[in-house]
Amino acid sequence: MDILPQNPSAAQPRGAVAIITNWRGELLLHLRDDIPGIAWPGHWSLLGGGCDPGEPPLLAIDRELEEEAGLGVDNLRQLFDIPDEHGSGQIITFFEAFWDGDESALPLAEGVKLQFFAPEHLTVLTIPPFIRDGIHRYLAAQPGA
Repeated sequence: MDILPQNPSAAQPRGAVAIITNWRGELLLHLRDDIPGIAWPGHWSLLGGGCDPGEPPLLAIDRELEEEAGLGVDNLRQLFDIPDEHGSGQIITFFEAFWDGDESALPLAEGVKLQFFAPEHLTVLTIPPFIRDGIHRYLAAQPGA
């Protein structure tokens, strides 16, 4: 019997989040529920979630945006991966997209609130470290940064 080598990245749990900006350069953040049993309760984060088994991150982020906030964007661009070592344990794929709507009108199905924030106001928010790292990496790569 042949034993095929296992692909460790295939077994690694994965997730996806989206850095969504508007025309003012503000970032859309999601205040997570403050309940036991979820990763990063009560923290401001990006919209997103875990990939279903075999689901690629792009399909996962499309699904999560629709499920969590009824949000459909057609301009998602994959950026980079960052591990959530102290929360879910997943490797998180970051995407970027532009959306210029009214976040208060979105039908939020998970969490407490959605709100756009100017980058300079992020320092006072409680944000998971890997999300903060991803946002800083994203902002540093923007023209004029």
